[in-house]
Amino acid sequence: QVQLVESGGGLVQAGGSLRLSCATSGRTFSSYAMGWFRQAPGKEREFVAAIGRNGANKYYTNSMKGRFTISRDNAKNTVFLQMNSLKPDDTAVYYCASATTRSLTTIPRAAEEYDYWGQGTQVTVSS
Repeated sequence: QVQLVESGGGLVQAGGSLRLSCATSGRTFSSYAMGWFRQAPGKEREFVAAIGRNGANKYYTNSMKGRFTISRDNAKNTVFLQMNSLKPDDTAVYYCASATTRSLTTIPRAAEEYDYWGQGTQVTVSS
């Protein structure tokens, strides 16, 4: 059974940092791309960042570029999201997801391309 478990969320003041982790099990981690999405209250789920199977290719939503960094440790079956310079608008539930891709470099960006999801971790940024 495939499982994705996020951790690292919490309450932080504006300008602060958090590092989210997503531990996976049940499938060969290096065989799939990983992504982070978020959903704020009353809003649709939105793409945050994704990383290809080899860890070299990454993609970010424009508003996160320069503030967020996605990385992965294939030996530990874990993907990370380092979030710096957090803003109140970053408040949301953050989800990690995995996508089966044939290419080492493919970076899926649409939610429907991902086949397994975690339960989410709450990030709250106070002003």
